[in-house]
Amino acid sequence: MGWSVRIGSIAGTAIRIHFTFLLFLAWIFIANYVSGGADAAWTSLLFIVLVFACVTAHEFGHIFAARAFGVSTPDVTLLPIGGVARLARIPEKPTEELLIAVAGPLVNVVIAIALAIVAGADMSERHLATIESSQVSMVDRLAAVNLFLALFNMIPAFPMDGGRVLRAVLSIRLGHVRATEIAARIGQLVAFALGFLGLFWNPLLIFIAIFVYLAAASESQLVTIRALSRDVPVSAAMMTQFATLAPEEGIETAVETLLRTSQSEFPVVDGDGRLLGLLGRDGIIRALKEQGPDVRVGDIMVNDIPTVSHRRCLEEAFRLLQEDANPAVGVVDASGRLTGLITSETVGEMLMVREALPKGFRFGPWSRSGPLTQPR
Repeated sequence: MGWSVRIGSIAGTAIRIHFTFLLFLAWIFIANYVSGGADAAWTSLLFIVLVFACVTAHEFGHIFAARAFGVSTPDVTLLPIGGVARLARIPEKPTEELLIAVAGPLVNVVIAIALAIVAGADMSERHLATIESSQVSMVDRLAAVNLFLALFNMIPAFPMDGGRVLRAVLSIRLGHVRATEIAARIGQLVAFALGFLGLFWNPLLIFIAIFVYLAAASESQLVTIRALSRDVPVSAAMMTQFATLAPEEGIETAVETLLRTSQSEFPVVDGDGRLLGLLGRDGIIRALKEQGPDVRVGDIMVNDIPTVSHRRCLEEAFRLLQEDANPAVGVVDASGRLTGLITSETVGEMLMVREALPKGFRFGPWSRSGPLTQPR
C-alpha cells in the first residue's frame, strides 16, 4: 500500500504502518497533553499502541487461517481505522473464506477472555460505553476494545469480516460473483449509515464510511473482472503495440521514449526479444534525480516480471498482476519472445468495453448477456 513504511515482519509477513497512522498517534498524544498533561498523553498513547497490537493480532488470525488453505500473505498495513491484511488471492471456496473471515474476530475474543482470566479484566457491558474514559483501568478498557472489535467486524456488511461471512454463505447457493455483489451493496448501505451517524456523533465514522464504501466497490469490481477474464484468451486483452528498451541503453533513451509515447511501463528485452524486466515512468524520473543521466536501463529496471503463454486465459494473467502488486505481466510465445503486455490499465479498459456493450451484443470475446455467474 502506498504512503506506508515497513517496520518489521512476523512469520514472513511484512508489517507496514501508513503515514496517516503516525499522524493519528501524534494527534492522540497532543490532544491528551493539552487536556490532561504529560501523564495523560503518555497513558493514552500507550493504550492506542496496545489496541493496535490487538488489531495486528486480529489480522494475523486471518493470515494464519489463509496460510492453512495455501493462500500467501505478503503484508499487513496499519491504518487509523484498523488493519488490512493483503492476501495473494481471494479464496473462492465458501468454507475457506468463512473460516478465514471468522479467525480474526475469534482472536479478539480469545484476547478478551485471556485478559479476564490472567489480569482479572471486567468484561461487563458498561465498559463498552466507557472505552475512552481514563477512569476505567487499562486492562478493562483493552478487554472491552477486543469485544468491540469482534462485534463490529462481524457486522454483515462488506468489506468487514461479517460481510465476508455473508458472502461465503450466499456463495453456496448464488455463486461467488453474485454473492459479492449483494455483500458489497449491503456494505455501501452501511457506509451511508455510518457517514450519517458521523455527522451527529463522531467524525471518525465518516472516514470509516468512506473506507467501507470504496473497499466494497473495489472488491465487487475485482471479482467481476476475475469472472469476466475466466474464459477469455490473454491475447484478446493484451497490448501488442508498445515501445521496448534494451538493458544496455542509457536513461536518456528511456526519457526520449517516455516523451514520444503514451506508455507508462516499458518492457526491457534482450536481442532475441525475451523479457528481462520493466522500467516505469516513476522509475525513470526517480533514477534521473538520484543517479544522474549516466545510469543504464538495466541497472534501474524492475526484475522478475511474471510472464504467461499467449495460449493461456486472461484470468491467469490477472492473478499474476494482483500478486505482489506486479506492475505488468508479459505475454510470451512458444519461443519465449515477448508478444504482449497486460497492465492494470489494459484490464480496466477491458472492463469499460464490456460495460459499454448493449445487453445481448457480442464483440469479439466480450459480451454482455446479463449478470456474471460462475460454477459453485
